[in-house]
Amino acid sequence: MAYNSSDLSVLAYANNFTLWHYVTTDDSVTSTGYFNKASEMLRVGDLIIANVDTDGSTATITKFYIVTANTGGAVTVTVYS
Repeated sequence: MAYNSSDLSVLAYANNFTLWHYVTTDDSVTSTGYFNKASEMLRVGDLIIANVDTDGSTATITKFYIVTANTGGAVTVTVYS
């Protein structure tokens, strides 16, 4: 499944930082280009709380991702640790 803009929402914004929430049936959102359609909104350092794998095939997993790059419309996210 691909990125769906209606599933990405702002939870908080302050001091040039945005905390996002995203929900998807996908197992992972770290594939190349997954968030490229949101490149105009996402900034390096933003945090995304994602509920992944919500289709019921396994238990829904909540993961935290950080935007590590956003260059020329290419967004990269990494599991936050």
